Amino acid sequence: MQLNQSTDIGLRVVMLLGTRGGKTTVDELAQSLAVPRNHLAKIVQRLQHLGLIETIRGRGGGVLLADGATTASIGGLIRRLEADGEVVNCDTPACPLRAGCRLRGALRRAQEAFYASLDEVTIGDLLHPPTRDLLLSLTTR
Repeated sequence: MQLNQSTDIGLRVVMLLGTRGGKTTVDELAQSLAVPRNHLAKIVQRLQHLGLIETIRGRGGGVLLADGATTASIGGLIRRLEADGEVVNCDTPACPLRAGCRLRGALRRAQEAFYASLDEVTIGDLLHPPTRDLLLSLTTR
């Protein structure tokens, strides 16, 4: 299953913030992750809404990982970021097989199995070497 681009970037933001251990700016994150600032700002806002990061406005402000975010499961995070999108879209264009198709249900079960396998992995689990070392190399400080 392929994650949408915003989910992928959101996961990288959370991991990068988890390794930095303090606040950073959206501009620094955008530069470190090679992502357009405006796109990243929308993702940061979504992550804040989900309670994974905190933002501090004004001079000296920035973005940091929220307390307890390292215990969040990757499966749960991806579910929320993907907004329950399905592997296939049977609605646009409308599929003539919808009424009797068994594929959609099978794909839903497979997708849930994918998420369930990621439920066992936490954000904190992803912050260990060698990933931690790679993330720290992205630091612009």
